[in-house]
Amino acid sequence: MDVRDYLKLAPMVREAPHRYLWSSYDEEADTLYVTFKKPSRATDSEITDDDVIIRYEGEEVR
Repeated sequence: MDVRDYLKLAPMVREAPHRYLWSSYDEEADTLYVTFKKPSRATDSEITDDDVIIRYEGEEVR
């Protein structure tokens, strides 16, 4: 992957809820995890039409 691909993420990170994000990739499950707050404790979740799981802590996306 070209570094320019990563740089495209910069505006989204800057506008993230807490201005920080952590990510990890599970190759076996082919799943990318993006977290906006550590520690993250989800109280609810939903799955979108394109198979993205959004986890919430109260009203905030985690």
